Amino acid sequence: MSDIPAQRGRPHSVPRDVLGPVAPGPGEPAFDDDHPPRRNLVDDCVHCGFCLPTCPTYVLWGEEMDSPRGRIHLMKQGLDGEPLTPSMVAHVDRCLGCMACVTACPSGVRYDRLIEDTRQQVERRHRRPRRERALRAAVFALFPYPRRLRLLRGPLRAYQASGLRRLVRRTGLLPRLAPQLAALDSLAPRIGPAGDIPPRVPAQGRRRATVGLLTGCVQRAFFPEVNAATARVLAAEGCDVLILPERQGCCGALSVHNGRRAEAQRFARGLVDAFDSAGIDYFVVNAAGCGSALKEYGELLADDPAYAKRAAGFAGTVRDLSELLVELGPVAPRHPLPVTVAYHDACHLAHAQGVRTQPRELLRAVPGVELREIADPEICCGSAGVWNVLNPEPAERLGDRKARDVLATGADLLVTANPGCLMQIAAGVRRLGGSLTVAHTIQILDASIRARPVGDLLR
Repeated sequence: MSDIPAQRGRPHSVPRDVLGPVAPGPGEPAFDDDHPPRRNLVDDCVHCGFCLPTCPTYVLWGEEMDSPRGRIHLMKQGLDGEPLTPSMVAHVDRCLGCMACVTACPSGVRYDRLIEDTRQQVERRHRRPRRERALRAAVFALFPYPRRLRLLRGPLRAYQASGLRRLVRRTGLLPRLAPQLAALDSLAPRIGPAGDIPPRVPAQGRRRATVGLLTGCVQRAFFPEVNAATARVLAAEGCDVLILPERQGCCGALSVHNGRRAEAQRFARGLVDAFDSAGIDYFVVNAAGCGSALKEYGELLADDPAYAKRAAGFAGTVRDLSELLVELGPVAPRHPLPVTVAYHDACHLAHAQGVRTQPRELLRAVPGVELREIADPEICCGSAGVWNVLNPEPAERLGDRKARDVLATGADLLVTANPGCLMQIAAGVRRLGGSLTVAHTIQILDASIRARPVGDLLR
């Protein structure tokens, strides 16, 4: 791509993400030479169509350009010199990044790399309409910052407890006037106690490993009970758990999955600095989207001479929680937990990380748990990071579809491994008038190890 002109009008001393996007000039090709989608990866696609039935946007609309192979065709046009049009950007934006197509592809096409590289080109080189820019600016000024999210807990708890939320929903005005705000309102979980975890949780019995634990952003602010359960189970299984709450921030997953590469790199450097010299054997993640981003730190920081080697080494220690627990094997006794569970494969766990059997193995090992599978597990629930906030109407359709499939299992409990999925499916169940409790995989193990009554989970 050396024959493609570099982006114009930016001083080299100022980071591109600080100045904001500058659109290519008239006649310029869609992509510059800063990590464009790679032609050899584009050429791997033979347009066979195996990806089509697994792609949520193709399932919704049946539009070729809203399928993986259609988007790859657009990328090829960009590499061949076609301009970055609003239409091309719209089709790229509509991709959920669920990576179901990566699992389905018989040719091994790295669509994950292609869409990530294309999105960072779009974010730098396309100027969106003012309202859309404002929405995205607000989203990314809030969600990757756990301390800012925590400030919302009090007002949100008061809003839920006062009855104002029920009143707002009864009017039906919010979806018509502000669909993105309506989406946030429908997704917000019930706010309980904050429940901070100490900086270090010692292993019970013989220490088998020392692990760092990512507390996350949305997870830390709105699902602190999941982090607390994670620390308890790891300790019960012989792990010293380091949390370092004052040192860790966002992992950068939301940023990198939405093309904000420079921002994601800053977050990644911060997390590497916090943990790579902490003496840990593993870095444990209990949120699927975060885990997939962390495992790719070596690629994200490959061009940074000060961090490339450190980032690759750190990424090698990253494990999804279920991976590590299966790898270590159980030592803490499991007590009976008579409950039927529908397990939902979070996309960035099943497709991006290839972790499918381990969560099921952990659940089946709990006496009394009956595991039920959900129809069409490869179709995304519509959460996809902040996609459901940016695209509320199609996200709602996908959420309702997934909720119907979950309710059809007749299970007492929906279990998954990602906070976004928990919120998205719970919202869909409410819209359908159903009733179903949602929980993280680790909460099942925690209840079993602590011999808690099943009613604690179903409240």
